[in-house]
Amino acid sequence: MPTGPTGLPSGTSDATPSGAASPRRPRRELAAASVGSVVEAYDWTIYGVLAPYFAEQLFPGSSPAAKVIAAYLGFALGFLVRPLGSVVIGRLTDTRGRRYGLSLTVGLIAGGSLLLAVVPGHAAIGMAAPLLVVAVRLVQGLSVGAENPGVAAYVTEIAPGRSRYFYSAVSYGGVVLGSALSFIVLNVLLGVFGEAGVEGGAWRLAFVFGALLGLTALWIRHGVAESEAFTTAAQKHGKESPWPVLQAHLGRLAVVFVLTSGATTVFYFLTVDFPAYAEDTGAVTKEEASGALLLGMVALLGGMLAGGRVADRFGALRVLRVGFAGLALGTVPLLTAMAAGRVAVPLVAAVLLFLLGLPLAVSNVFAGQLFPPAVRAVAVGLPAALAISLFGGTFPMLAELLRSASIGTWVPWWPTLTCAGALLASWGVREHPVPVTPHP
Repeated sequence: MPTGPTGLPSGTSDATPSGAASPRRPRRELAAASVGSVVEAYDWTIYGVLAPYFAEQLFPGSSPAAKVIAAYLGFALGFLVRPLGSVVIGRLTDTRGRRYGLSLTVGLIAGGSLLLAVVPGHAAIGMAAPLLVVAVRLVQGLSVGAENPGVAAYVTEIAPGRSRYFYSAVSYGGVVLGSALSFIVLNVLLGVFGEAGVEGGAWRLAFVFGALLGLTALWIRHGVAESEAFTTAAQKHGKESPWPVLQAHLGRLAVVFVLTSGATTVFYFLTVDFPAYAEDTGAVTKEEASGALLLGMVALLGGMLAGGRVADRFGALRVLRVGFAGLALGTVPLLTAMAAGRVAVPLVAAVLLFLLGLPLAVSNVFAGQLFPPAVRAVAVGLPAALAISLFGGTFPMLAELLRSASIGTWVPWWPTLTCAGALLASWGVREHPVPVTPHP
């Protein structure tokens, strides 16, 4: 890839905060980015976690299973609109400001959770109940499609030079914490109200909590400063059409798509399908595999924080490549050994999730630096949202189809292949140089 006069990839603005912002450490800005990621992941995940409990009240159907399937259809539809959200709200983030975009996304997510908490049941308002639920999920899908790219753009522009990837790891770590929080809240509700109580209406409390969490994040984000890189770019370029710039960066858009495809496939395999896979292979029960994932989540966070620190010292591409190479070469052998009883399930989950943490730690800010500020949110968001919709949202269904065809042992080959593709794609871009005068 050709580079510009500053040494950055050509077409990338050299007005990134890595070398131009004030020498302070923007801790509140990092907190604002991270807390929104927690809210996004919690509100997105809690719907899927609670679907079996609220489906009876909100969805029509001839059987309990049909109602749950209808509820999960609402979950799937949210994935389909993510790319649209990355373009529509991402464009607002690129023209009206990072703070505006981040406030809008978290506000929509929080508002959606509040509506889900109070929507009347199917017995009270008929088909209006499921239609309202699906409408809320579509709005939340739009918001989630733009949330992470907005965070990527903001953190790219406010992070101190020598800590840029550690900031990336911390901000994206909010996604892991939010997902874990959804399972914690479910277990608390089950412990307090029991399964019958949760199905009877206590599930609404989880959405109330999500709304309150979102309002807190909105308050934090409202008070943070706008990034200097965005302000400079807005003054220079105004509201020029982003499409000519995006067309000039098609190669980098493709790289972001392939990198995201590898990471999202592994993420959904390990966090959603892994218990079913472990039980299908006879390694452990679903419940035991779910327990093993708790250790895996700790390893994931550890891998992200370690990956961020190492990337700040040795470069992001090395961290990306180590993570994807480990997943491409290690996934099938580790899972085969697990199925044969030679390697413990918690160890397999921890190793694979630690390796996944390496690319997740750096991908946000690394991708953000591939594009100029004027199109950064859209350019990061569109290929990432498409990859998540095509590879992440469909993976549980694909895995279930393979198991139903009695070829469940093929399941790990899909994340293996996508990670191999991501490893190859990483050679399509160059390392971003550390600024000459980085922040302390």
